[in-house]
Amino acid sequence: MFQKNLRKQFISHHSALEYWRRIRKLPESSSARRCRDSLPNRPSKIDLLSISGFLSPVHILIGDRSARQSSGMIRQHLFSGETPVGCFMNDGGGLMVSAPEFCFLQMAECLTLVNLIELGYELCGGYSIPLADEQNIPENGFYNRAQLTSVLKLKVFLEEMPGVKGHQQAMRALRYILDGSASPMETKLAMFLTLPYRLGGFGFSFPALNKRIVLTKTARKYFSKAYYVCDLFWSDDKVAVEYDSDQYHTGAERIASDSKRRNALASSGIRVVSVTKNQLYDRVELESIARTIARYLNKRLFPTKSSFAAAHQKLRKQLL
Repeated sequence: MFQKNLRKQFISHHSALEYWRRIRKLPESSSARRCRDSLPNRPSKIDLLSISGFLSPVHILIGDRSARQSSGMIRQHLFSGETPVGCFMNDGGGLMVSAPEFCFLQMAECLTLVNLIELGYELCGGYSIPLADEQNIPENGFYNRAQLTSVLKLKVFLEEMPGVKGHQQAMRALRYILDGSASPMETKLAMFLTLPYRLGGFGFSFPALNKRIVLTKTARKYFSKAYYVCDLFWSDDKVAVEYDSDQYHTGAERIASDSKRRNALASSGIRVVSVTKNQLYDRVELESIARTIARYLNKRLFPTKSSFAAAHQKLRKQLL
């Protein structure tokens, strides 16, 4: 996949994100995860062979202007600040890849606020989005994996990098990211519901994502199930929102299973709201669902001004 070479190359920005989307896991070695290497303060020749396997142009981080090279295959980013321990992860063969937290900060220079939040959900969630050149993509359209980072780790990292380009945008995005999303559509649903009005969302308080809900003793006995995992869950109000994908929620058997699931949760005092892909893509349907959720959460919705309509439409274009 990626060529190995003893010469260290510091992969950043889009190429670092590409790396994590292809590899889809953190290094097993703790020393590799907490790499002490930092950008060299002297010119270092970029070895094009060592970066083959990346989409072109390859984004490289350099620590000195004199290290710049002329090549249409690479995009060089100058970083003259300190790189604390943990900025890079060593793949063991010469590639020093920006850690997920550093990659998030770098992408803050390149993405809109909404898309940066969406990326944060991905890095702090259990999925990776396929790349344009990948084949044999899973039927559900994404890859499952363990979390690459967390909201807390992003926060700690960003606090060590004040003044770095993109820092303000990254800190702003961090306020709206949740841990534990299991799919891209689950992320979009969570963002629609929780982003503030000015960003086009419905402004709900943050739910827990993929929360394990332990059923009551009576429900466990009746439904022969100890717990269910809910996509979005507001524990104080006992409200769950489930995204029903087209792939997994068709057929009589699945419909019966979903009905049993809703009944089991209802018997434990939990109200369940289901959202389909078609409803998510329909502005009127989604607003109707938001009003139902608001009623269950004892929240009043005020997205009636024309400014919200414009912000919501902009959000829909960016997410859908």
